[in-house]
Amino acid sequence: MTDVNVPTYDAMMNPVLKALKELGGSGTIQEIDAKASEIAGLTDDQLEVLHNPDKGSQTEVEYRLAWTRTYLKKYGILENSSRGVWALTPQGRQSDKVNPKQVVQYVRDQDRQARTMAAVEDDELDEPDTQPTWRDELVEVLLEMDASAFERLVQRLLRESGFVQVEVTGRTGDGGIDGKGIMRLGGLLSFHVIFQCKRYRDTVGVGHVRDFRGAMVGRADKGLLVTTGNFSKDAIREATRDGAPAIDLIDGDQLVDKLKELELGVRTKKVEVEHVTVDRDWILGI
Repeated sequence: MTDVNVPTYDAMMNPVLKALKELGGSGTIQEIDAKASEIAGLTDDQLEVLHNPDKGSQTEVEYRLAWTRTYLKKYGILENSSRGVWALTPQGRQSDKVNPKQVVQYVRDQDRQARTMAAVEDDELDEPDTQPTWRDELVEVLLEMDASAFERLVQRLLRESGFVQVEVTGRTGDGGIDGKGIMRLGGLLSFHVIFQCKRYRDTVGVGHVRDFRGAMVGRADKGLLVTTGNFSKDAIREATRDGAPAIDLIDGDQLVDKLKELELGVRTKKVEVEHVTVDRDWILGI
């Protein structure tokens, strides 16, 4: 990690609480992280620091916000569903702000009571309540792929998503364009799309978006930029800049979600767990 100062997880508690209120009481992890970062006034330099450059593309801000959500959940402010949506609890909806020190102390006290082992020191429990580890594993596999194989995977993903005439070009000197296709809407409207693939651990900056736009002008209706990493705030703003050809961005989180949804290299097995509770009072009352 660089020397860039990133706010601690407890310093982000009230920004996360405020973010959820502005989002209407619930939101996905990506929505909450983006809104909380905006509220906290985080800079691009802070947002682009990777938590562990050798293990995936998760940023330090994302990692710490995962801890923030974990503590607020244990405190009773937040709850989350199996579909990855986080929401304010009734207690959270009635709270305008929290005392971070009080939250941390409460959670640590509860954790110590629940443990049979020694209490964890410093600022960490075992793991933050965050996304499943299969995401990190999938990103690592994608990063190991040959560039041409990754392009073919994106080609397959687009076809499975409704694109037709999807071709991988990958020609050098073509402005970084890796392929093209046609998106049909309702069998009536068609959009010519060109795409670029970037197997990055790091953040894709605004320069990449500008270069891609320069290459697509006059050649397609829309551009699609796919990465295993993430995009800087300036890159996101540039992609949707008024008066410029639109570019859709797919970051690593969205990419692995789509691969899972389409079952491309990802298999989901549902396991039914039987939970049995013994009614001690009923038995002893016979």
